[in-house]
Amino acid sequence: MSEVPAGLSLGNLERRAPRPSATLMVTRDGREGVEVLLGRRAETMPAFPEYWAFPGGGIASCDRESVEQLPHLNLAQAAMFRELVEELGLAPKNGKLVAVDEGNRMQVVADKNNWLRLVSSGEIPCDNEGVRLISKRTTPPFGPMRFENSFLHIHAGDVVADFSLSGQTEFVDARWVKPKNLIAEWKCNSIKVAPPVVSLLIEVARCLENNADDMNAVALDLENRMPGRNSILFAHGVEVVPVPTATLPPADHTNSYLVGDPEGDFILVDPACRSEKAIKELLIAVGRHQGELVAMMFTHRHLDHLGDVELLKQTFPVPIWASKETATAIPCDRILVDGEILQLGSQQWQVLDTPGHCTGHLCLFSESGLIAGDMVAGIGTILIPPSDGDMNMYLEQLRRLSDLKPHLIFPSHGPVIPLPLEKLEYYITHRRKRHQRVLAATSRHNSTADIAIDAYSDTPDAHPILAEDQTLAHLLALEREQKVAQNKLGWVIS
Repeated sequence: MSEVPAGLSLGNLERRAPRPSATLMVTRDGREGVEVLLGRRAETMPAFPEYWAFPGGGIASCDRESVEQLPHLNLAQAAMFRELVEELGLAPKNGKLVAVDEGNRMQVVADKNNWLRLVSSGEIPCDNEGVRLISKRTTPPFGPMRFENSFLHIHAGDVVADFSLSGQTEFVDARWVKPKNLIAEWKCNSIKVAPPVVSLLIEVARCLENNADDMNAVALDLENRMPGRNSILFAHGVEVVPVPTATLPPADHTNSYLVGDPEGDFILVDPACRSEKAIKELLIAVGRHQGELVAMMFTHRHLDHLGDVELLKQTFPVPIWASKETATAIPCDRILVDGEILQLGSQQWQVLDTPGHCTGHLCLFSESGLIAGDMVAGIGTILIPPSDGDMNMYLEQLRRLSDLKPHLIFPSHGPVIPLPLEKLEYYITHRRKRHQRVLAATSRHNSTADIAIDAYSDTPDAHPILAEDQTLAHLLALEREQKVAQNKLGWVIS
């Protein structure tokens, strides 16, 4: 992602209203304390693949019909109990969870409309005794698809039927685990946990300690303190605050990151704020940390990353860190160079100089993952500006990042990238194919515009100005490779 090319107007981004959804936190009294039930999502899932999460999903049209015929349920409960049958083969009965007959369950898996029929006939139990609404979260604005999710809770005591994963395709594994143990695994980067689940379980673990492991008291407390903590924790030591910016649609936010030890030193990366409202959101996030903000860092000098530097310095009177190239655009107190280590409390982050998208572009790398700036995007695409980018360098740096095998990728635009190697390989393959298409098109055409039309003929929906802009970036890279040249006719094969 970068500044929108000159002359390009894509209009205002029209966002759809968030879709309603519901998830269920199921807890029980284990031998060593309260445990929570989570499933590991399949790699094929479009959202949070390979993440541990609660059962649940979007509210379907059949759920609206269900609440008309089952007046004791609200919409979130109807959707959630249907999903619980599908995903884990469980159903609520008298404040407990019981196993659903496998034949009945398979009917629901085959057609979700069967759930209402089987509940109405008494073949699948469904009461809402002991069910509480403990939190509500809306997907942050960086997401391509947004949900307004209701987090429900039921404490099943010490008698819980065995769950089943047969027949369904969402979870490849499931387990009971103490909240504090799951958080410990997450902090060590040995597992991936969906961000809203992380922040909720951090709160649950804290409240269990304060309430003598009484989960019912914790649930009541959470219900009374709705909507709860709003931190977006992508990984341990990586919190994101989306900032509205004039960037390339479909993105309309730049991710500002709080990076470092939550209880020690941390930095703000790309605080791209240009309004008091955006500054306030950052102030709230910084105020939640128990550690000390020691610097602001900018990944590169594009305007959708820099923000109003004077306003930022007034709000956060800390040093500014950047590369020497970025320091030509903003006042800088410390020049960061490739390979140096930033000690941020208990965490170490390595500085990576990754030119290509922009000279002086920096990334940060640690066991938690990669702060990627504009090397990759979680939504939309990455432009290589012909003015200050280099397609060949960009591809080299993508390969370098892939060789690091990051745990996660935290992009400047869009949600966290959960499968880093797949994403990086896609970028590399896609760009190299386009590189070859531009070279081939140059053998048939001379003008940049005609080459672009030919090279992007496989992508009819590509914006013509963007296609021509990126074609020029490829042509300049091919020229540096001495594969094409310019003469009075235009571009020609060397």
